[in-house]
Amino acid sequence: MSESAPTRPRLAASDRMPASESGRDADVIVVGAGPAGSTTAFYLAQAGLTVLLLEKTRFPREKVCGDGLTPRAVKELIAMGVDIDAPGWIRNKGLRVVGGGLRFELDWPELSSFPDFGLVRTRKDFDQILADNAVRAGVTLLQGVNVTGPILDERSGHVVGVTAKQDGEEVAFRSRLVVAADGNSTRLSLAMGLHKRPDRPMGVAVRTYFTSPRHDDDYLETWLELWDGDRLLPGYGWIFGVGDGTSNVGLGLLNTNDAFKNIDYRDLLRRWVKNMPAEWGYNEENMIGPIRGAALPMGFNRQPHYTRGLVLVGDAGGTINPFNGEGIAYAMETGRTAADAVVTALSQPTPARRERVLRAYPRILKDAYGGYFTLGRYFVEAIGRPGVMNFATRHAMPHPRLMRFALKLLGNLTDPRGDASDRIINALSKVAPSA
Repeated sequence: MSESAPTRPRLAASDRMPASESGRDADVIVVGAGPAGSTTAFYLAQAGLTVLLLEKTRFPREKVCGDGLTPRAVKELIAMGVDIDAPGWIRNKGLRVVGGGLRFELDWPELSSFPDFGLVRTRKDFDQILADNAVRAGVTLLQGVNVTGPILDERSGHVVGVTAKQDGEEVAFRSRLVVAADGNSTRLSLAMGLHKRPDRPMGVAVRTYFTSPRHDDDYLETWLELWDGDRLLPGYGWIFGVGDGTSNVGLGLLNTNDAFKNIDYRDLLRRWVKNMPAEWGYNEENMIGPIRGAALPMGFNRQPHYTRGLVLVGDAGGTINPFNGEGIAYAMETGRTAADAVVTALSQPTPARRERVLRAYPRILKDAYGGYFTLGRYFVEAIGRPGVMNFATRHAMPHPRLMRFALKLLGNLTDPRGDASDRIINALSKVAPSA
């Protein structure tokens, strides 16, 4: 399947701001070269803006992730022209679900809105591929630049650049706008007074890699039951074949259960894999590297997504799907949406009109995801209650039609005018209060 990127306006030469004439380093500074930042930068550069992409580490670098990409993420990669047929991209047909004593395979749904396949690519490769793609579009990428805070205009209080440390020295970069794509910790957002909302769910993911004969599996495998002794925990485990002789094996847990704070996640992962068949190879001798963990900010846990010259995308804005912990697709989607808003705003003739466009960006995100993310919050609150997850697993798993509906719901994979299940999910998302 191939899809062309939607046509976007390019700024006229008079709307661009060359650094040599403006005293600024770029029209837009994007902080963080993860999927959200690189996608934002790519579309901004395509529109003719000068873009500076600042990354605190140097590629290649590790990121904690399951490495699995759903059809939502695949669609975004195709739209940016990423060559997903090149070596290293491993396709999958769908999801293998294990739970309630059952195991069966669900193919990705056939939809007009999304491809019918997923991918696996390690974040060590994936993020660099997207950053390189942005550079080819005209973005200037600087690595090893640790952004320390925003630069504010003295009169308006708007962000007009960032301070940073580069090679041990304090440096400053200036721009018309700044995009915060600096992840869950998002130092820029905190400096602007944007703190996490306590009424939004948080998750924790831990993962490692094992050499294993299951490295080339055609399905992403998810285990719906995570037992800690006789306690069923709110979360799931996964086994994703990477295709290079290794499997990404991990688990995700939610903070909606009282046991969340007292769990040793790394030890839980070790104990979980001990119960798997020995021929899979998930043992200490075959472990590649340490068990690493990361926080999963869900359901718009940081708002608003625009304030005083600062635009939030990806994990910085808490855009991870509460239903399934997927973040990469939403990182790229919010990056594309933010770029559209920024390009439109910077083409406006007055500061007031630019600000009006930018202030609409949070509403655009709420319209796109707000109701669905609210449903996700209800879902994670429910499964955090003792017994609910066990009941749901054992009563839903024997019914393939119900599980296919669940795959669409949890993966946010529907057509606007699709079948009955699509219409139900779309209607629920529309009537649910916005996140």
